[in-house]
Amino acid sequence: MPLLTASGLTVSFGELEIFSDISLEVPEHARIGMVGPNGGGKTSLLRVLVEETEATSGNVHRSSGLRIGYVPQTTGALSGGTITDEILLAFSGLIDIEDSLASSATDVERATEEERRGAERRYAQLLERYEALGGYDYHSRLERVADGIGLDEKTLKLQASSASGGELTRAALARALLAEPDLLVLDEPTNYLDFKGIAWLEDYLEKSRRAFVVVSHDRYFLDRVAGQLWELERGRLRTYRGNYTFYRTQRAERAERQAKEHERQQEFIAKEQYFIDRFKAGQRSRQAKDREKKLARLELIEAPDTREPGMRVASVRAKRTPRVVVDMRDLKVGFVENGQENELLSINKMQLGRESRTAVIGSNGAGKSTLVKTILSEVSPLAGSVNIGAGVEVGYHRQGAEDLPSSGTVIEAMLQIRNIPPADERNYLARFLFQGDDVFKDMSALSGGERTRLAIARLLTRSPSLLVLDEPTTHLDIPSREALEEVLSEYDGTLLFVSHDRRLISLLAEQLIVVEDGGAHLFAGSFDEWASEGETTPKKIAPIAQLQPTKRRVGSTRNKHKVARRREVAKGLDQEKVISNLEERLAKLEADLQTASERQAVDEVALLGKEHDTTRDDLERAWGEWGG
Repeated sequence: MPLLTASGLTVSFGELEIFSDISLEVPEHARIGMVGPNGGGKTSLLRVLVEETEATSGNVHRSSGLRIGYVPQTTGALSGGTITDEILLAFSGLIDIEDSLASSATDVERATEEERRGAERRYAQLLERYEALGGYDYHSRLERVADGIGLDEKTLKLQASSASGGELTRAALARALLAEPDLLVLDEPTNYLDFKGIAWLEDYLEKSRRAFVVVSHDRYFLDRVAGQLWELERGRLRTYRGNYTFYRTQRAERAERQAKEHERQQEFIAKEQYFIDRFKAGQRSRQAKDREKKLARLELIEAPDTREPGMRVASVRAKRTPRVVVDMRDLKVGFVENGQENELLSINKMQLGRESRTAVIGSNGAGKSTLVKTILSEVSPLAGSVNIGAGVEVGYHRQGAEDLPSSGTVIEAMLQIRNIPPADERNYLARFLFQGDDVFKDMSALSGGERTRLAIARLLTRSPSLLVLDEPTTHLDIPSREALEEVLSEYDGTLLFVSHDRRLISLLAEQLIVVEDGGAHLFAGSFDEWASEGETTPKKIAPIAQLQPTKRRVGSTRNKHKVARRREVAKGLDQEKVISNLEERLAKLEADLQTASERQAVDEVALLGKEHDTTRDDLERAWGEWGG
């Protein structure tokens, strides 16, 4: 028997219809992931299913006694206590039994001889129930779950009223998991989790026997936990079996079948219409009228919409820079509070070379964003130095799109940074999904995803030689993430970005700055290589190379050479040392040639001559790369 079914669900706000005539089923042990563009109605559908709002029409049937644990994208404090108090709400029944046990124990002590047996029986019954519900270990369960999703001891002691939105959302997630509901409903649960937290939640959901429905834009997360995909797009819900990778394959196959069926139907309609037009006034008019009636009743097959609702951006061409773009030495990163220095991490020596592509990864609160701000001189280092190469132009996307104007419209925000005709600006903004009247939206009315898209649109109008991005995919849906990945794949400057998006990191990063244990080191390799080695997290993150780029131009000779060159930088090759070694080798070869010539060793002279020419060419190439 299904835990939950729905039929004919429609949600409208005024004249705006979010979705219509949706029917669905959540069976026992369901492992459902839900995808779709931002604003497509995913959150609205979840809220209907969990009874937080009513549908405009349609019905939802829930099995008797169904317990649902719902974690929205953002949550507020529900109690006046600490974060621990928020989570302990999951054990309210156990805590009530504890209170009853204390009261019952007092009753036993105060009971008369006649009353004692009854009082002891009531106490024993309460104790048995308490033990059956896990009363003796619920505090340790809370600690395990809190640690898994990144709530440390200090955070657990925070007053909920002073906690951040991310901390409150993680507390709500912990509370929902510990309550062990029959159906778990999660809306973007990975938004506030670091790698360790995401890996922990993936393990939890994989092992859980309870049903769950989870909305996520994290494709690797969906690949690992989902056994069924709901796609909510343009007001319709479609169901696919399998994880995200299988969903993409099935979606493409379904679109191909639909296109062929649509084409065949259009051919049939054209033939029927030709017959109707030709014979409706002649001897075969009855047949023509019959066919016309059948044609009017025909259920039309729509042509598949092949448009990807993601951003459309042109390739970004960077300006030429020196060989070393960022140079960090004896660096201590942190902040000063009440005159007290608080060091987050230190770096002895680290350089980022021209055209390097580096992801900064690490746990929440480790100092990733502070490191980026220190590199860009927005935060002063506690010690040491950071130097950016001469002539390097920086483009910086702040987490949360903080650099956007607080007032005005979308198009005015663009016109602030460049003076081009409004018609051209509207065409440019259309590539970022600001179409029609969207360009006149007020800044205060923009969603998180719209703010991110606008911030990136503004950033890419320039051609920065160093592109620095702090959590660029936050609030972006999957099509927009894929479009951003495509443009960043084609970006030919130096890229430095902070992200928890494993797909983005796996696709773009050729080296990693791993922030952990109060330090940061350069890992000379890809994210998959780091994950395979289990570099930092207690739980080893599985390599995640199974998904292929949706639309990435790869394989060109130019890109292969660039990747090879970046790999050399990532492996720490020092060009000065390379040149020095080649010069020493050339000098030795010249001496050997002189000796072989004096001995009139013709064969040896020929071999040494070829090696001399090759070494000289290598040296010239090395000098060219040094000075280029």
